[in-house]
Amino acid sequence: MLPSDDLYARLELPRDASFEAVEVAWRALLKQHHPDVAGAAADADDRAKRINVAHDWLSDPELRARYDRERHPGLRRSAAGRTGPPPPPPPRWTTASTPRPAPPLRRRPADVQEALARHLDRIERLTPDELDRLSLAETPPVAFVASISRFLSPDRMAALETVERRVHERLPQAVRWNAAVRDAAVGFAQELVLGSFLDEHLSPPFRDRVRERLTRGWSAAVDQPRYGPNGSAVATAIASLRALPAADLRRTSTTAAADPVGRAGPTWPKGLRPDEDDALRVSSELARRDAASALAAPIPAAARRSLERAIHAVVLRHAFAPATFEEMLGPWRSVLALSPTRPPRPSVRADRHPRG
Repeated sequence: MLPSDDLYARLELPRDASFEAVEVAWRALLKQHHPDVAGAAADADDRAKRINVAHDWLSDPELRARYDRERHPGLRRSAAGRTGPPPPPPPRWTTASTPRPAPPLRRRPADVQEALARHLDRIERLTPDELDRLSLAETPPVAFVASISRFLSPDRMAALETVERRVHERLPQAVRWNAAVRDAAVGFAQELVLGSFLDEHLSPPFRDRVRERLTRGWSAAVDQPRYGPNGSAVATAIASLRALPAADLRRTSTTAAADPVGRAGPTWPKGLRPDEDDALRVSSELARRDAASALAAPIPAAARRSLERAIHAVVLRHAFAPATFEEMLGPWRSVLALSPTRPPRPSVRADRHPRG
């Protein structure tokens, strides 16, 4: 039967809490209220059962959707509160008894203070290219950290506040109030501060997803070439656009605007996705932005989409079949000064998971 009370209140969570936050709250509250901990308190077993029931409903995507529809019909779920589609739900515990959740896997403890010091020093050495990439990186799930703050110790909360202030102080003044840059740097630091807590309260794949989402923006931008693995070819193409005579630009853009294939805009090669390959997505967006800025004059919207498609193809040249690559270049092929030789395929793994 559908529970009649507020399951989010049972877990002390906001109604837009992510699936990972549900997992954290479940484990943290059972640590407080499980009969093995609470002892012979009259309501200990009942409280633990109610926590398990709330977890059963809110950790299952279908049950949660049904509960939200019937108990909170006006709820509009915030995308910021999610860290992505839920992993496969964990086994639901029976309410006939009050079992403890199985302990999650733990990684070897690291020297958090040393890692934080390295991160803060790296912030001070960010290059202009890295700052441009950070401005386009995906924002970490700040709502997730806020939603689990209720379960953090005062010392850990103080550490989070301190590290956020120190990150702000280390950022160049020109970007301190750039939300994307600041949040990417803060998200990486938050993962370091919360590491042991998340190791204790999340099991795979929840833990891996939170780690990846908190560090994703930073990793997609830092220690990366401006335009990704085919950066030299992209830089050459943009330089050729900057030097393109106005008459040639008008002629090429007119042809491009009339090309129905080019007007479709960028497409991704099989095996790569912008929502998963954030470093490549940032490379493509930055290259397309720089290419448009390099033009001597504005061009029609259809021609601009065609140009973006061509520059996007150069960024991901290693992943496109030669015939597809040439088709995506369209009329811009003759002005981009590209080498006819296809570059060797770089390591996609290295691009997805750069060193922070």
